[in-house]
Amino acid sequence: MSKNNKPTLVILAAGMGSRYGGLKQMDTFTPEGDTIIDFSLYDAIQAGFGKVVFIIRKSFQAEFKAIFNEKLASKVEVEYVFQELENVPEKYRNPERVKPWGTGHALLMTKDVIKENFAIINADDFYSRQAFDAIAEQLRNTDIDSYNFSMVAYSLKNTVSDNGYVSRGECTVNKDGFLTDVTERVRIEKIDGTLKSEDDNGKMIPININTTVSMNFWGFTPKCFEFGDELFLDFLEKNTQNLKAEFYLPTIVNKMLASKKASVKVLESDSIWFGVTYSEDKEKAQKEINKLKENGVYPTKLWN
Repeated sequence: MSKNNKPTLVILAAGMGSRYGGLKQMDTFTPEGDTIIDFSLYDAIQAGFGKVVFIIRKSFQAEFKAIFNEKLASKVEVEYVFQELENVPEKYRNPERVKPWGTGHALLMTKDVIKENFAIINADDFYSRQAFDAIAEQLRNTDIDSYNFSMVAYSLKNTVSDNGYVSRGECTVNKDGFLTDVTERVRIEKIDGTLKSEDDNGKMIPININTTVSMNFWGFTPKCFEFGDELFLDFLEKNTQNLKAEFYLPTIVNKMLASKKASVKVLESDSIWFGVTYSEDKEKAQKEINKLKENGVYPTKLWN
């Protein structure tokens, strides 16, 4: 069995932060100037990840690199991949589009720089040390030539915002702890004290607070890149004129599962999520981070 002892961390950081009102991947949350990404990086390095691949856009690369390159120097290998609107066949380019093509497209942008097992995460979510330890161990013990994938799953009630709707991947998990299906729910929110999700007809219906959800914390081998290209071209064919359509990572995961080649082991996390979908979420995130530092989970200065 071919293994790699130092997996790679891929960070989805090309988003526009339209609901947040700015580039939340570079916003700071502590007097020391920490971003939320800093805590993921710190946890990943502690868990034994050996390389970080940032997926960003060229428009803010100088500012982004100024924040992270010095912090990470000599601690971990760093690479950058760019997710641009023009990273599609010419016939599908729409000059009116400003929104990136989505998390599935972002994953496809990394296949030339990743040759080892890797995890992929959102830039604006706090996942917890336990989650990184769990997926790092899984990746270290997974054959690099296999189709044995994994994910860290959360309970829906631990992942919602008090300030508006969120998008989550609703997961179906079998009795053996493997994923059988993931459905992207683009609108889940608290309405009159009840969690509701938008169904395929646009109607808001109740959803169980204990639903298992994906927060885009996936563990893959390089074999994952066999899936996705054809799906994305099919997506473009249908959505070139839809300026807001996004190609989601769970779409690729469902293709993997449908192939019967791949399996996705679900690693449960009981951690309380926090992140920043809306600007109003920032205060809560700051309080949670401050509490973690006060309790010694993180040092006051992460990168000393």
